[in-house]
Amino acid sequence: MNDRDAQTEAVREQGGTGVRSVRRALDILGLLSEERPVISLREITDATGLAKTTVLRLVQTLEECGLLWSHPAGYTAGPGLWRWAYLARSQWEVPHETRKVMRDLADRLGETVNVFVARDVSRVCVAHEESPHPLRHVVDVGDEQPLWAGASSKILLRDASDTLLRRIATTSPHGEAHTDQLRAWAQEAAHRGYAVSSSEWDEGLTAVAVPVTSRSGKVIASLSLSGPSQRFPYEAVERFATDLAESAALISAQGFSHPLSQAH
Repeated sequence: MNDRDAQTEAVREQGGTGVRSVRRALDILGLLSEERPVISLREITDATGLAKTTVLRLVQTLEECGLLWSHPAGYTAGPGLWRWAYLARSQWEVPHETRKVMRDLADRLGETVNVFVARDVSRVCVAHEESPHPLRHVVDVGDEQPLWAGASSKILLRDASDTLLRRIATTSPHGEAHTDQLRAWAQEAAHRGYAVSSSEWDEGLTAVAVPVTSRSGKVIASLSLSGPSQRFPYEAVERFATDLAESAALISAQGFSHPLSQAH
């Protein structure tokens, strides 16, 4: 191996080590949650399987960057994360006008209201308003669900290419053979103006969804109503769909915008 080859190999190894270190640091931060806001060094070591010296080095770096903060019981989220969280919130939050329409809809119909946008082979919840009922469907902002099932998926796939439909189908339990069903669902939803699903993704859950469109008429998001199937009798679905469509038209007219909807 000549000097140039040796230098190239060294850079490659350093790059690989750097990527591993970043991955490990992110794994440590990922151990924190609302249920576990503080984590001990022992818990980090046990959860990651890393040597204590490696964990100490990573934790020290995260502390120096303000991403972790020393706590009597271990470590908690550092102030540096707040700046990132504030930035993410400012980017992810849907317009205030959209939230008001969603809240009014949830109060009026008594079920959970969600806005989903497509991201590759998944759909991501970017806003939600919960049902006032104790028994309700809960989806958190940022949650990803597959595009191979669900009322919102049928709406979001209206303009999908055959290539994308095949890719989505291969991620489903049905395999590529599911492509024709996805296409049929999307076409039916486009014809009716709304889509319905029952126990396709969550057992016992029914959802009704309608499109949110751009000024050019392209589907950029779905507005959905979801809850326990027993509260979605057949005669109520049409009424829900009509109310949803009116609300979606208002959101579309307001100029709905979200980073993921723009990237799609």
